[in-house]
Amino acid sequence: MKILSVTPLVLPDVKVIRFARFSDARGYFTEPFRRSDIDGHPDLQFLRGTPTPQMNESWSRAGVVRGLHFQWNPYMGKLVRTVSGRMVDLFLDIRLGSPTFGQIAAYDMPASDEAPHSEWIWVPPGFAHGNFFTEPSRIEYLCTGEYSPGCEAGLSPLAPDLDWSPCDAGLKREFDELVTRGATISQKDTDGLTLAAWKADERSTNFVHGRC
Repeated sequence: MKILSVTPLVLPDVKVIRFARFSDARGYFTEPFRRSDIDGHPDLQFLRGTPTPQMNESWSRAGVVRGLHFQWNPYMGKLVRTVSGRMVDLFLDIRLGSPTFGQIAAYDMPASDEAPHSEWIWVPPGFAHGNFFTEPSRIEYLCTGEYSPGCEAGLSPLAPDLDWSPCDAGLKREFDELVTRGATISQKDTDGLTLAAWKADERSTNFVHGRC
Protein backbone atom coordinates (compact mmCIF):
# COMPACT_ATOMS: atom_id res chain seq x y z
CA MET A 1 0.00 0.00 0.00
CA LYS A 2 1.69 3.19 -1.16
CA ILE A 3 0.23 5.97 0.99
CA LEU A 4 0.52 9.32 -0.78
CA SER A 5 -1.00 11.66 1.79
CA VAL A 6 -3.03 11.91 4.98
CA THR A 7 -5.13 15.07 5.01
CA PRO A 8 -7.28 16.39 7.88
CA LEU A 9 -10.61 17.82 6.74
CA VAL A 10 -12.49 20.85 8.04
CA LEU A 11 -13.43 18.80 11.12
CA PRO A 12 -9.81 17.72 11.65
CA ASP A 13 -10.37 14.37 13.36
CA VAL A 14 -11.80 13.20 10.04
CA LYS A 15 -8.99 12.39 7.57
CA VAL A 16 -8.61 11.47 3.93
CA ILE A 17 -6.00 8.80 3.18
CA ARG A 18 -4.88 8.86 -0.44
CA PHE A 19 -3.08 5.80 -1.85
CA ALA A 20 -1.44 5.13 -5.19
CA ARG A 21 -2.49 3.06 -8.14
CA PHE A 22 0.10 1.47 -10.42
CA SER A 23 -1.10 1.88 -14.00
CA ASP A 24 0.00 0.52 -17.35
CA ALA A 25 -1.60 -0.24 -20.70
CA ARG A 26 -3.73 -3.00 -19.14
CA GLY A 27 -5.29 -0.87 -16.40
CA TYR A 28 -4.10 -0.55 -12.82
CA PHE A 29 -3.21 -2.49 -9.68
CA THR A 30 -3.48 -1.14 -6.15
CA GLU A 31 -3.38 -2.26 -2.53
CA PRO A 32 -6.26 -0.47 -0.80
CA PHE A 33 -5.18 -1.69 2.63
CA ARG A 34 -2.10 -3.20 4.19
CA ARG A 35 -1.86 -3.34 7.97
CA SER A 36 1.92 -2.92 8.20
CA ASP A 37 1.83 0.23 6.05
CA ILE A 38 -0.97 1.71 8.14
CA ASP A 39 0.82 0.90 11.41
CA GLY A 40 4.17 2.22 10.19
CA HIS A 41 3.03 5.53 8.74
CA PRO A 42 3.89 8.54 10.96
CA ASP A 43 0.64 10.36 10.13
CA LEU A 44 -1.58 7.36 10.87
CA GLN A 45 -0.80 6.82 14.54
CA PHE A 46 -4.53 7.09 15.32
CA LEU A 47 -5.04 3.83 13.37
CA ARG A 48 -1.98 1.96 14.65
CA GLY A 49 -3.03 -1.46 15.92
CA THR A 50 -6.72 -0.67 15.43
CA PRO A 51 -8.65 -3.87 14.70
CA THR A 52 -10.82 -4.10 11.59
CA PRO A 53 -13.08 -7.08 12.39
CA GLN A 54 -15.88 -6.22 9.97
CA MET A 55 -16.13 -5.08 6.36
CA ASN A 56 -19.38 -3.73 4.87
CA GLU A 57 -20.52 -3.01 1.33
CA SER A 58 -23.55 -1.05 0.18
CA TRP A 59 -25.03 -0.12 -3.16
CA SER A 60 -27.25 2.93 -3.52
CA ARG A 61 -29.41 4.32 -6.29
CA ALA A 62 -29.11 7.90 -7.44
CA GLY A 63 -30.91 10.26 -5.08
CA VAL A 64 -30.36 8.20 -1.92
CA VAL A 65 -29.39 9.78 1.42
CA ARG A 66 -28.13 7.51 4.22
CA GLY A 67 -27.33 8.29 7.86
CA LEU A 68 -26.42 9.78 10.19
CA HIS A 69 -25.38 6.64 12.12
CA PHE A 70 -23.08 5.78 15.03
CA GLN A 71 -22.42 2.99 17.54
CA TRP A 72 -20.90 2.36 20.95
CA ASN A 73 -20.09 -0.79 22.97
CA PRO A 74 -18.01 -1.32 20.95
CA TYR A 75 -17.25 1.99 19.30
CA MET A 76 -17.09 1.81 15.52
CA GLY A 77 -14.75 3.96 13.44
CA LYS A 78 -15.01 3.57 9.69
CA LEU A 79 -12.62 3.65 6.75
CA VAL A 80 -14.87 4.29 3.74
CA ARG A 81 -14.18 4.37 0.02
CA THR A 82 -16.16 4.62 -3.20
CA VAL A 83 -15.81 1.58 -5.46
CA SER A 84 -18.06 2.83 -8.26
CA GLY A 85 -20.23 5.86 -8.84
CA ARG A 86 -20.08 8.96 -6.66
CA MET A 87 -20.47 9.21 -2.89
CA VAL A 88 -20.57 12.46 -0.97
CA ASP A 89 -19.62 11.52 2.57
CA LEU A 90 -21.24 13.26 5.56
CA PHE A 91 -19.76 13.43 9.05
CA LEU A 92 -21.19 15.08 12.18
CA ASP A 93 -19.40 15.67 15.50
CA ILE A 94 -21.60 14.25 18.30
CA ARG A 95 -19.05 14.44 21.16
CA LEU A 96 -20.21 16.33 24.21
CA GLY A 97 -17.75 19.09 25.05
CA SER A 98 -16.16 19.14 21.60
CA PRO A 99 -15.46 22.60 20.16
CA THR A 100 -17.06 21.38 16.92
CA PHE A 101 -20.05 19.62 18.55
CA GLY A 102 -23.05 19.66 16.23
CA GLN A 103 -21.05 20.66 13.16
CA ILE A 104 -21.52 18.66 9.98
CA ALA A 105 -19.43 18.68 6.80
CA ALA A 106 -19.14 16.76 3.54
CA TYR A 107 -16.42 15.34 1.31
CA ASP A 108 -16.86 14.51 -2.37
CA MET A 109 -15.57 11.02 -3.30
CA PRO A 110 -16.30 10.13 -6.94
CA ALA A 111 -14.81 6.92 -8.28
CA SER A 112 -12.60 7.12 -11.37
CA ASP A 113 -10.86 4.24 -13.09
CA GLU A 114 -8.47 6.68 -14.75
CA ALA A 115 -7.23 8.50 -11.63
CA PRO A 116 -3.65 7.75 -10.46
CA HIS A 117 -4.85 7.30 -6.88
CA SER A 118 -7.82 6.35 -4.74
CA GLU A 119 -8.93 7.43 -1.27
CA TRP A 120 -10.27 6.29 2.06
CA ILE A 121 -12.06 8.67 4.40
CA TRP A 122 -11.56 7.95 8.12
CA VAL A 123 -14.61 8.75 10.25
CA PRO A 124 -13.64 8.07 13.87
CA PRO A 125 -15.80 7.16 16.86
CA GLY A 126 -17.55 10.26 18.11
CA PHE A 127 -18.85 11.17 14.67
CA ALA A 128 -22.18 10.26 13.11
CA HIS A 129 -21.67 9.09 9.55
CA GLY A 130 -23.81 9.28 6.44
CA ASN A 131 -23.64 9.92 2.73
CA PHE A 132 -25.63 10.90 -0.33
CA PHE A 133 -25.42 9.69 -3.92
CA THR A 134 -25.99 11.49 -7.21
CA GLU A 135 -25.59 8.35 -9.33
CA PRO A 136 -25.79 4.59 -8.71
CA SER A 137 -22.83 3.87 -6.42
CA ARG A 138 -21.12 1.07 -4.55
CA ILE A 139 -19.07 1.76 -1.42
CA GLU A 140 -17.20 -0.38 1.04
CA TYR A 141 -15.96 0.29 4.53
CA LEU A 142 -13.73 -1.31 7.10
CA CYS A 143 -15.07 -1.06 10.66
CA THR A 144 -13.08 -0.99 13.90
CA GLY A 145 -15.87 -2.77 15.80
CA GLU A 146 -18.46 -5.41 15.00
CA TYR A 147 -22.09 -4.41 14.66
CA SER A 148 -23.76 -4.29 18.08
CA PRO A 149 -27.59 -4.31 18.01
CA GLY A 150 -29.03 -2.16 20.76
CA CYS A 151 -25.93 0.06 20.92
CA GLU A 152 -26.59 2.20 17.87
CA ALA A 153 -28.49 5.40 17.22
CA GLY A 154 -28.78 8.07 14.58
CA LEU A 155 -29.42 11.74 13.99
CA SER A 156 -31.66 12.75 11.14
CA PRO A 157 -29.80 14.33 8.22
CA LEU A 158 -32.86 16.61 7.98
CA ALA A 159 -32.65 17.82 11.59
CA PRO A 160 -33.05 21.61 11.53
CA ASP A 161 -30.51 22.28 14.29
CA LEU A 162 -27.42 20.76 12.63
CA ASP A 163 -24.65 23.30 12.08
CA TRP A 164 -23.72 23.11 8.40
CA SER A 165 -21.45 26.17 8.51
CA PRO A 166 -18.17 24.18 7.97
CA CYS A 167 -19.60 22.35 4.95
CA ASP A 168 -18.50 23.16 1.41
CA ALA A 169 -21.23 25.43 0.05
CA GLY A 170 -21.50 23.59 -3.27
CA LEU A 171 -21.95 20.19 -1.62
CA LYS A 172 -24.52 21.61 0.83
CA ARG A 173 -26.42 23.06 -2.12
CA GLU A 174 -26.40 19.65 -3.84
CA PHE A 175 -27.72 18.04 -0.65
CA ASP A 176 -30.52 20.61 -0.34
CA GLU A 177 -31.49 20.24 -3.97
CA LEU A 178 -31.56 16.45 -3.63
CA VAL A 179 -33.85 16.69 -0.60
CA THR A 180 -36.09 19.25 -2.34
CA ARG A 181 -36.48 16.95 -5.35
CA GLY A 182 -37.51 14.08 -3.10
CA ALA A 183 -34.46 12.14 -1.94
CA THR A 184 -34.87 8.49 -0.99
CA ILE A 185 -34.33 8.33 2.79
CA SER A 186 -35.38 5.48 5.06
CA GLN A 187 -38.07 6.21 7.63
CA LYS A 188 -35.59 5.27 10.35
CA ASP A 189 -33.17 7.93 9.16
CA THR A 190 -35.84 10.57 8.62
CA ASP A 191 -37.07 9.95 12.18
CA GLY A 192 -33.57 10.16 13.67
CA LEU A 193 -32.82 12.46 16.58
CA THR A 194 -32.34 16.19 16.39
CA LEU A 195 -29.12 17.56 17.83
CA ALA A 196 -30.98 18.96 20.84
CA ALA A 197 -32.63 15.61 21.49
CA TRP A 198 -29.28 13.85 21.25
CA LYS A 199 -27.66 16.27 23.69
CA ALA A 200 -30.46 15.58 26.19
CA ASP A 201 -30.35 11.81 25.65
CA GLU A 202 -28.53 9.85 28.40
CA ARG A 203 -26.82 7.76 25.70
CA SER A 204 -24.88 10.85 24.61
CA THR A 205 -22.62 10.40 27.63
CA ASN A 206 -21.01 7.52 25.71
CA PHE A 207 -19.48 10.20 23.45
CA VAL A 208 -17.46 12.78 25.37
CA HIS A 209 -14.68 14.76 23.74
CA GLY A 210 -11.32 13.29 24.73
CA ARG A 211 -12.79 9.99 25.96
CA CYS A 212 -13.90 8.23 22.77
